Order: sequence, then structure tokens, then C-alpha cells
Amino acid sequence: MSKTLVVYFSRTGEQYSVGEITEGNTKKLAEVIAKKTSGDLFEIKVVEDNYPNKYTPLIQFAKKEKQENARPAIVGTVRNIDEYDTIFIGYPNWWADMPMPVYTFLDNYDLSNKTVHHFCTHEGSGGVRHDGFALYGHIAQNSPFEMEKKVDEWLKRL
Repeated sequence: MSKTLVVYFSRTGEQYSVGEITEGNTKKLAEVIAKKTSGDLFEIKVVEDNYPNKYTPLIQFAKKEKQENARPAIVGTVRNIDEYDTIFIGYPNWWADMPMPVYTFLDNYDLSNKTVHHFCTHEGSGGVRHDGFALYGHIAQNSPFEMEKKVDEWLKRL
């Protein structure tokens, strides 16, 4: 029997075009994907959360991490990764790329025999590969029915 894991990195605080949020855009999207696929959830959290809550300082911090090719330590592990056949990996688009904690997660696991799908949230820059899925953060925050419809369409294409 096939098992699905939905892994995501998400942020709260001030976000472009949606203002101050208490639940991250990518988290909301990950929860919908997990519900639709009967998947388990794993949130990527950093050990030392030094990410600024304000938008401009956050993107500058993210840019510096990307330039340094940083691998911030993350909390927890997926102990039973071998049990999953399909893995969805979600993140906010930072500088046309995944945030560096997502790379930390990927460095820790061999996913070569898994079906992996990427999804991201953004505010106009897109930034997802191949059969991936990109959703505007303001839709994740403010339009749950539209988000679910778009997720359904994507999952049908997979």
C-alpha cells in the first residue's frame, strides 16, 4: 500500500501582499495537499530560528543564506522515511529557489526511489520545477476554496 508524506517549510509574520499572518501560506497549502492525498505531515523547523518577522529583513536574511549555501540545522527527523512512496515538498519561493532549511532536509534523506513533487507559494515569481505546483500566497491566505480547486486540478494532472 502506497504512503504519502507532505514535507513543508513555512513562515509567519509580515508577508508580501498579505500583511501580518499567524499561519504560513505554505503550511495552509501543505495541509490541503495532505488532506487530499491522505498524507502525513512533517514541518521543517530550524533549530535556531533567527529569521526576521518583517518582510524586507527576511528576504535579505534569505538572500545571505542562499549566497552562503547555508544548511541551517533543523528540528526532528522522519524516522520512517522508507515507508513513504510519494513525497510532496513545499516551501515559500525565496530568491527563485527553495529556502536553505529545505536543502538541509533533502541532504539528510535519500529520496532517489521516491516519487517527489514540489509545491511552493509566492507572490508573482512562481519558481517551481517540472510537474510542481505554485500558488500565490494571498490565495492560500484568503481564498481556501480557490486553493482547494487548484490543488485538485494539480493532483489530477499527476
